[in-house]
Amino acid sequence: MLTYDFENIDGPIYEYIYKCIKTDILAGNIPPGAKLPSKRNFANNHGLSTITIQNAYDQLISEGYVYTLPKKGYYVAEIQGMTNRAVPSGHITYDIAIPKKETYEIDFSGNGVSSDNFPFSVWTKISREVMAGKKEELMRTAPVCGVWELREAIAEHLKSFRGMIVDPNQIVMGAGTEYLYGLLTELLGNDKEYVIESPGYKKLVQIYRHRGIECRFASLDMEGVTVNGLEQSGADVAHICPNHHFPTGITMPASRRYEVLAWANEKDGRYIIEDDYDSEFRTEGKPIPTLFSIDACEKVIYMNTFSKSLSPTIRISYMVLPVHLINLFFHKFHFYSCTISNFEQYTLAEFIRQGYFEKHINRMRLYYMRKRRQVMEIIQRSSLVPYCEIRENDSGLHFLLKLKTLIPDHTIEEKLLEHGIRILALSDYDLLYEENKAHYFIINYSNLNVEKIEHAFGVIETILKKETVKQ
Repeated sequence: MLTYDFENIDGPIYEYIYKCIKTDILAGNIPPGAKLPSKRNFANNHGLSTITIQNAYDQLISEGYVYTLPKKGYYVAEIQGMTNRAVPSGHITYDIAIPKKETYEIDFSGNGVSSDNFPFSVWTKISREVMAGKKEELMRTAPVCGVWELREAIAEHLKSFRGMIVDPNQIVMGAGTEYLYGLLTELLGNDKEYVIESPGYKKLVQIYRHRGIECRFASLDMEGVTVNGLEQSGADVAHICPNHHFPTGITMPASRRYEVLAWANEKDGRYIIEDDYDSEFRTEGKPIPTLFSIDACEKVIYMNTFSKSLSPTIRISYMVLPVHLINLFFHKFHFYSCTISNFEQYTLAEFIRQGYFEKHINRMRLYYMRKRRQVMEIIQRSSLVPYCEIRENDSGLHFLLKLKTLIPDHTIEEKLLEHGIRILALSDYDLLYEENKAHYFIINYSNLNVEKIEHAFGVIETILKKETVKQ
């Protein structure tokens, strides 16, 4: 007869009995083929109801631990490979190596957005409206490209802000650009060669390599990626940032844009992935027209995200495909589901449609212009001036600071890390491994307060002075 302690039970009794018997079976205490007590005997022995025992046995039967024979009773099933296995008690700890994210007191390489600048009150209001007014829509499965309302709102935004005339059905939504890059490689084919600008965004290399694609690299000049670099790469697909290149900040002029388009038109199967990240925060004048808007031969794939304009934690990105590619996309991926929840999509759609996104962008552009001016003034009035030179650009949330020194870039980075300050050099983004003695460092000021920036520049000055004296 099975006997268990029924004092201090937390939860239903039948569930406790089920767990006790299951534990004994897995531990080998009740061998395969053993007959379990009848419901009546088990119940009478413990002062319980037969219904309670029935529920416990039924659960064991449904999970395959026990089987029943008509008019004979309940028997333990033969569970291959499961007997003598330790059963977790409910509190377990495994040795799992989770990568730790480094934190720094001051991080000039971060791309975060201050929580003070997110429109929480408006977002909350719209969220409530969506919950109350779109109950049916929220329960429907979104198409692979995303809900129509959001794609329509983005199409209107692109028309007014970027001068792009697109059909909402050309737009594909995705939870982050990394996901969309993966879709693109499947759409265009893994047999194609990809080229990335150097210096450039190293994460792109990791993403493409993870998809089995070995990237090639093209050099830049003061007007952006060079056609000579594209030709020498021998690539089919060029992934470039013509509107605000990261990390140099270069904006490609119209003449170079047409040269790059001509390169794409020279051969069938060539495409340009135009990454428009960070273009909303141009500090002077109107944004330069996108490559997509001047492309007449369906060679440009436009990509953007709301990570910088709203928040990195809002994993909503999108791409605009040429007509022949969007038709191929629907043919190949029609069975996929959109990776963004309907709730977020409808909320963002209303945020854009009601004009809040445009207001937010205008407010943030003014905020970042003032912040940028503050950072420039800190440098200009500091005693760091003899040791540095600012390389300006008209957009984005970072600029380059050239340090007049012979100290290697990695040495400066290591010295600053000792003070809890993280900074990256332009040379860290060099993908062609060319010798770089310019000593340009990236100053991303979007989520740093003035006091921290002043302190960091003071530490930089101290390091440069000490090393200069040693030399």
